[in-house]
Amino acid sequence: MEGICQNDNDTKFSCNRKLIGARYFSKGYEAAIGPQSLVVRSPRDTDGHGTHTLSTAGGSPVSGANVLGYGNGTAKGGSPRARVAAYKVCWPPVNGSECFDADILAGFEAAIHDGVDVLSVSLGSDPSGYFGDGIAIGAFHAIRRGIAVVSSAGNSGPKPGSVTNLAPWLLTVGASTMDRQFPAFVLFGKHRLKGESLSTASLPRNKMLPLIRSGDAAAANASYEDANFCKMGSLDAKKVKGKIVVCVRGINARVEKGEVVMLAGGKGMVLVNDPSSGDETIADPHLLPATHISYSDGLKLFSYLDSTKFPKGSISHPFTMLGNKPAPFMASFSSRGPNIITPEILKPDIIGPGVSIIAAYSKASSPTGLQFDKRRLPFNSESGTSMSCPHIAGIVGLLKALHPEWSPSAIKSAIMTTSRSRDNTKEPIKSSFLAKANPFDYGSGHIWPSRAMDPGLVYDLDMIDYLKFLCSLGYNSSQISTFEAYKCPLNLTSLMDLNYPSITVPSLKETVTVVRRLKNVGTPGTYVAYVRNPIGVTMSVNPERITFEKVGEEKEFEVKLMPVGASEGNDYVFGSLEWSDGKHNVRSPITVKFKEN
Repeated sequence: MEGICQNDNDTKFSCNRKLIGARYFSKGYEAAIGPQSLVVRSPRDTDGHGTHTLSTAGGSPVSGANVLGYGNGTAKGGSPRARVAAYKVCWPPVNGSECFDADILAGFEAAIHDGVDVLSVSLGSDPSGYFGDGIAIGAFHAIRRGIAVVSSAGNSGPKPGSVTNLAPWLLTVGASTMDRQFPAFVLFGKHRLKGESLSTASLPRNKMLPLIRSGDAAAANASYEDANFCKMGSLDAKKVKGKIVVCVRGINARVEKGEVVMLAGGKGMVLVNDPSSGDETIADPHLLPATHISYSDGLKLFSYLDSTKFPKGSISHPFTMLGNKPAPFMASFSSRGPNIITPEILKPDIIGPGVSIIAAYSKASSPTGLQFDKRRLPFNSESGTSMSCPHIAGIVGLLKALHPEWSPSAIKSAIMTTSRSRDNTKEPIKSSFLAKANPFDYGSGHIWPSRAMDPGLVYDLDMIDYLKFLCSLGYNSSQISTFEAYKCPLNLTSLMDLNYPSITVPSLKETVTVVRRLKNVGTPGTYVAYVRNPIGVTMSVNPERITFEKVGEEKEFEVKLMPVGASEGNDYVFGSLEWSDGKHNVRSPITVKFKEN
């Protein structure tokens, strides 16, 4: 790789033997909003997001990494010995816009020209057709040159159909929890409820303080709803002073709510999940004593507040705790399927750690991102699919080093088909409501890096497969020629027959036959097919046994899906197909929706 260290407007910025390239792209941003003196025309990270994600993907080992003393240990990225490059395409938001397609495409073009091996793309927008999606277009050209592109699924969950970065050539990553937490308990009545926090501030020990629901402390000019969410300026200082305030999650940033309470004279904050956030809790570096509790525990706290004349409570000091169960489970914010652009392609593809992730951070910003916060830290804890994406990108880098002959789609298949769908209690992975999750939540499952090294078989794809896919979507040859010169075949293939590592049938009324092609990337052997039928569907595989005699050998098979008995109406049903030789287990999720009569 040959990178450029762009410091034309920032002579103090420099690269090194680790960061071998850094460039910025702002012409689209400036063309849309006009020349802005606030724009720092430099690759320098001013808000921490880029530093956090890049160090997660490829940061070198650093001992003593922690956030305010919590989570202390050695931090390193997924590909810790990789050389890295940064391509800055996002800028301070103006009217909700911060990442423009013109800049995104320029960044892709530069990265392709520089010769990177993997692109980690922790950004996205609302789902749209592939020819109107800058990430999809840029990624297509990267894939064409053998560059794997990993992208975030979005943070609009748990709403169904909210997943973004839907192109089949992208490896789209959702977010899960992990088994590390930072417990801080809220104490009241006979209850001791576990929340999470990274606050260093403490309340007096063995002393209970008055508790108040934020909605009951609304300022004269504020609505109950605004106060309920602890929005800026919504609280009455006379009602809040000296008390622990209970705020509801949503609308504004979690850490901003703490600032609102602190400015009004509150002594502490309990953040309670709204219904959509379920049991997911996040550790944030709050400026005041605080803890974040689940929705179900929040109901207990609100019940106490409503039934007690003079409610009192306290918040314990946080600590680091490992080995939590169950883990992983789905982050509530992680965007969910189905794919609303191409329902025949399951998205997300995979999930990885994305909650309370500790990684390097920019000292140009505070750990909360608030101007009120004057702290500056070398590491910070962040949550989002922006954090899970580089976890997978780092693993892609390792696989590319281990298997340089593998295509991006082979690497993607290895990651997807070797993933796990059970947590550390050996139960099925759960949603943020601790109910059983499904492939629209987690795709193929949770990343299992050591197994991805030796998947046995892969579902491989080349550029012709993707071009045929675009033809089947209805794009004509002249449109596709903007990607690559290609003439669509007269006989178009079914979208369901794209050689993807998962199978989705979005409209099943009669028997459907789906074709797939397996490539051997392991030792010679015979694989046997095992199916787990979705409810109301019978599946059969032909042939049921496939023998591979050499590496690189490819063989096709068919899966027939037949509706039986009463259908599930508008609901999707889920099953799986697994090929096994006794050593390797190549698993694909099956997703089916019955066609309405």
